[in-house]
Amino acid sequence: MLIESRPIKLTTRTGIEVNRTIPHRALKTIGAWCFIDHFGPTKQTDGMVVAAHPHTGLQTVTWLFEGEIEHRDSIGSIQLIRPGQLNLMTAGQGISHSELSLATTENLHAVQMWIALPKESIDVAPAFEHQENLPEVSGDEFTARVLIGEFMGVQSPTTKFSDLVGVELSLKPGDHRFELNPDYEYGLMLAEGELLVEGVALPISSLKYVPTGNTEAAISVNEPSKLMLVGGVPFPEKILMWWNFIGREHEDIVTAREEWNARNDRFGEFEDRIGGWIPAPDLPSVSLQAR
Repeated sequence: MLIESRPIKLTTRTGIEVNRTIPHRALKTIGAWCFIDHFGPTKQTDGMVVAAHPHTGLQTVTWLFEGEIEHRDSIGSIQLIRPGQLNLMTAGQGISHSELSLATTENLHAVQMWIALPKESIDVAPAFEHQENLPEVSGDEFTARVLIGEFMGVQSPTTKFSDLVGVELSLKPGDHRFELNPDYEYGLMLAEGELLVEGVALPISSLKYVPTGNTEAAISVNEPSKLMLVGGVPFPEKILMWWNFIGREHEDIVTAREEWNARNDRFGEFEDRIGGWIPAPDLPSVSLQAR
């Protein structure tokens, strides 16, 4: 299955668009991965200006190819992220944060992804970690940097709550084959370059879905490329995802929205260089259902 990306407005402040693949009407999750946005590359290096906003029930993954972004959150984290480094925020019962890109490089290019927390971990205390020295596996024509989970016998130290994996593959031209875990489903998203997966051209920002039962991925690369590979055991639960919140019942979302808009202590406070905060939008007039 090929999931073509669709443009989504990032913020009203900059007019910048991101390219989103999941969630999609045909594919809600890949393992516990439930949200993938590809941002840039754009010469508007200060284009990511996202004021304070909340999250519940998920982990956020920020990964840069080019540029610098400053993260601030309500548990006191202040962290500059650069290419090859990972910011992972565990929202759990509730956290708020902001993201500000800095005009220090020629381009800004990133992916932002969410991981749904399983029910037994959905209310964990919020946390943040920054990984600067992630493990790599290298061959003559590729480098695999393991963001989370295990790949090609290498284990990432990043905190996870589900059986999953996330990898950046840097590929030189030629034919490549990578072993897959048959218990996992996978998604492969092209960030830059030109290649085919299983003989099918993969457009930039789009995602090739590989279901469970597969033991290998065949990738034919035409020019130097960067590919994000995410996967995991199929998520056993239906999730309810609305705006920046993940829960299981309609009331989970109603409560989170009301408490954020009331500036409840649940989401905390912090200061940043952006200023202000983003209110949660109105809920639809129907009861939200987990899917």
